[in-house]
Amino acid sequence: MKKTIKISGVLMLLFFTAFFISSCSRDDDPTNNDFFAGTYKGSISYKDGGSTTISTDNGSVFVTKIASGTKYNFGFSNGIPDLNGVEFEQKGDHTLVMIGSNGTSYIRIDNNELKILYIKDGKTWTANCTR
Repeated sequence: MKKTIKISGVLMLLFFTAFFISSCSRDDDPTNNDFFAGTYKGSISYKDGGSTTISTDNGSVFVTKIASGTKYNFGFSNGIPDLNGVEFEQKGDHTLVMIGSNGTSYIRIDNNELKILYIKDGKTWTANCTR
């Protein structure tokens, strides 16, 4: 019985996840939605300052806006570690820019484009993606 309940729960979770992901169209603007989830595709890379370097021109970044309304999570493909809880502010009508952006860390997101250069603790994430 426990196994059946567990399997049913997993199937329901997968169904609702697929429903919410498919309900966000490419025209959704991350600045105007309380909830946002979208996949951006393009070139991504990661370096950990040591021997790990991951780079691809066919990667993806799954972006979600979390409950606070100003924080976002970035889920990278290809085994690149995720960036979570990055805080943003709105610049102009349809653009979000990371709070604390400087010359070495910058994230810009709008409904069509995602650009990332993020450096923290000797690790570097980059993305140049579109939807």
